[in-house]
Amino acid sequence: MSLGEKENEIIEDFAIYDDWMEKYEYIIELGKDLPQIKEEYKVQDNIIVGCQSQVWLHAEKVDGLIQYTADADAIIAKGIISLLIQALSNETAETIIDAKLDFIKEIGLQEHLSPTRSNGLVAMVKKMKIYALALKNK
Repeated sequence: MSLGEKENEIIEDFAIYDDWMEKYEYIIELGKDLPQIKEEYKVQDNIIVGCQSQVWLHAEKVDGLIQYTADADAIIAKGIISLLIQALSNETAETIIDAKLDFIKEIGLQEHLSPTRSNGLVAMVKKMKIYALALKNK
């Protein structure tokens, strides 16, 4: 499935819910399916700076595609990183680096987050792209 197809699927999933309380509940549910980071990767270098809560992110290249795992100590942050992983994991480094992630605006995520959570979202995307850049030529 292409990144565009994954983004469209996320937009369709969010369209089911009428209000943002239901969408927050859905985000929390997504966090429960988060691809779990191994304990050995829960180190300072893998913490996303700029998040209100602690969010750990690990990336590796498998068969030419970047795969992410993560964890967070807050349920909303866990759901948000899970959503980003759903979109960006198993893509090429080039696709991740160039990704516009229009689904974030389409579902209204950034505008419905507190300023600190919104900053965390930006930091998550930035860290995912930095990992992709670092793994691009490996």
